[in-house]
Amino acid sequence: MEWFTAPDYWLSRLLLQRGLACVYLAAFLGAALQFRALIGERGMLPVPRLVAHLPFGQAPSVFQLHYSDRFFACWSWTGCAVSVALLAGLDGQLPLWGGMLLWLLPWAMYLSIVNVGQTWYGFGWESLLLETGFLAVFLGNDEVAPPIVVLFLLRWILFRVEFGAGLIKMRGDACWRKLTCLDFHHETQPMPGPLSWYFHRLPRPVHRIETAANHVTQLAVPVLLFTPQPVATAAASLMAVTQLWLVLSGNFAWLNWITIVLALSAVRLPDTAPTSVPDTPLWYEIVVLTVGTALVALSYRPVRNMLSRRQVMNRSFDPCHLVNSYGAFGSVSRIRYEVIVEGTADEIPREDSGWREYEFKGKPGEPACRPRQFAPYHLRLDWMMWFAALSPAYAGSWFGALVERLLENDPDTLRLLRRSPFPPDAPPRHVRARLFRYRFTTWRERRATGAYWERVYVREFMPPTRLAGSVQRP
Repeated sequence: MEWFTAPDYWLSRLLLQRGLACVYLAAFLGAALQFRALIGERGMLPVPRLVAHLPFGQAPSVFQLHYSDRFFACWSWTGCAVSVALLAGLDGQLPLWGGMLLWLLPWAMYLSIVNVGQTWYGFGWESLLLETGFLAVFLGNDEVAPPIVVLFLLRWILFRVEFGAGLIKMRGDACWRKLTCLDFHHETQPMPGPLSWYFHRLPRPVHRIETAANHVTQLAVPVLLFTPQPVATAAASLMAVTQLWLVLSGNFAWLNWITIVLALSAVRLPDTAPTSVPDTPLWYEIVVLTVGTALVALSYRPVRNMLSRRQVMNRSFDPCHLVNSYGAFGSVSRIRYEVIVEGTADEIPREDSGWREYEFKGKPGEPACRPRQFAPYHLRLDWMMWFAALSPAYAGSWFGALVERLLENDPDTLRLLRRSPFPPDAPPRHVRARLFRYRFTTWRERRATGAYWERVYVREFMPPTRLAGSVQRP
């Protein structure tokens, strides 16, 4: 079938596949380096405790069959190795069916991790990586030209990412309609980056332009993805530029990067296809058309969600995360709160005890510290600390366990932090948590003090707690 492939997208496919391999690498690397403290055998939310009562059909995962920390580490590092192999182009050196199986491997491996990751893996970009990764299995390699069906399904994902986010903003917080949300967003976003202070201090008219441009990019431009070239390329390029703006202004794990990768499915680059390409195998055409038909049918649920007045963000409708709904920042916080965790070596904790602050890698803490760049790497504990500051309910399942491990000077937990104020052989006697209000300093304050943040104590989040008693929860 001549209509089945699009040779003009040969280079676009290559860049898309290599970009996706990079995202897979970041995801598996984060899993390998953080899992012990989060979901390990002695983690805050242990996998063995979860799978003991979780049916396999609800969350298919290899860890339903067997779990040990050593096995999980081997699984994650193997995922890193497969990602590097794909980044190096090993799929292009294999037969078509072998390349497809190689791309299926990281998808199945990461699905196993996400389905036991619990609250630490409840972010929309986990499903986005899995949905994109599943379609990448059918993109083919150097034996065939890119199939049009898969390219359009990848555009369909990009459409839902952008259009879903645009709809939930217009239906949600009134500040999006008033063009005032970015007066607050750069300051209150989950994890500011090195340039977020400067973005926040842009003149308010510039924030209005930012917000209006966001609405255009998310509500009007996505429709153009399905128009003829060169319009589709222009639309995808505009989306990519918008995502790069977000990369500069904050830390959103790999959400922005995988969105840019998806945009490549609509970008037609100079023709680099070989002069002679074998005919597309019939079995490959049948597989791609069958999978495409199934995914179109499954799209009914996210479409219904987008059209609903009660639209929800980041919802997966099946245990394999094949077709999902997306969206971000339907509401924007006006005030930033941070949970500051402190410990003391004093036997009896008092307000004037020598309380020492734990420093996290990414979330704001010490006011003088400039926010750091971590994306596309995902600091899962730091992100959840932002949610905990919004409401203690977000921390109910894991915060007590975090405090317990800090009281033990647990090495795996301390590796998630930037710095512990206590030496390894002298853990704190008590740990407490306090809630502070944070705001970016003004230009004048910054020149006078050098600080990026100004913070004010609000209230107690968790009273002083020690191992001898029960670990209280917020």
